[in-house]
Amino acid sequence: MRTYSREHMAYLTAIRNHRRGVRLSRAFVLILFVSLWELGARLNWFDVFILSCPSRVMAAIGRLWGEGSLFLHVGVTLYETMMGFLLGTGLGILLAVILWWLPFVNEVMDPYLVVLNALPKIALGPVLIVWIGAGMGSIIVMAVLISLVVTTVTVLSGFTAAAAEKQFLMRTLGASKGQTFMKVVLPAGVPHMMSALKISVGMSWVGVIVGEYLVSKSGLGYLIVYGGQVFKLDLVMASVVILCVLAALMYGGVAMLEKRFQK
Repeated sequence: MRTYSREHMAYLTAIRNHRRGVRLSRAFVLILFVSLWELGARLNWFDVFILSCPSRVMAAIGRLWGEGSLFLHVGVTLYETMMGFLLGTGLGILLAVILWWLPFVNEVMDPYLVVLNALPKIALGPVLIVWIGAGMGSIIVMAVLISLVVTTVTVLSGFTAAAAEKQFLMRTLGASKGQTFMKVVLPAGVPHMMSALKISVGMSWVGVIVGEYLVSKSGLGYLIVYGGQVFKLDLVMASVVILCVLAALMYGGVAMLEKRFQK
């Protein structure tokens, strides 16, 4: 049975206490924010019609539940986001591998990647609607475009900077390019892949909501636009709260995946 010194046990206890303190502080901040929001509404610190309040948000969610449309809108947006996230990150990582494998192509494409990364993707929205049609396909493509370039640039920078001296050593020892990639570049690029996944989570949600703003008959983005048009701001805030919860859960899933890869 493994035994630890008193100092090591004190160190592990300090780490556990720190993590417990962080979790409790996060919960306290959230509870404090919600409480002040509700208290401010009841004491007329702000206009409830504009900023709503937690009780009105929960009532709006309850109405959606009673109408049977809550899971429809959540399901549509979640499906579009997951498809955009998986396709965008998958294609982005694949493109990064190709560009690392072909240095000449990488040098040729580098300025174009910079321009595409800086281009506001929402400008392509009307074009996508004409090309693909006013439906779910154009929304998914919008999410893919927003996350694709970011993923490619982030992962590629990790590949190119991954232990250059080790890559040189592998080539000196006669290793093939595939062996160098699998043994050195890919393991060293995993942290950059995880960073790209975290960034892509937010980008996918942005792409889907922007797409639903432009063309959609269902989804949380549609509810936000509809609520704003008919001045049902409780519905808008309820949709935003649901988006925050879903985005946090999705980000948490990526964080759990990162921990598994780190082990």
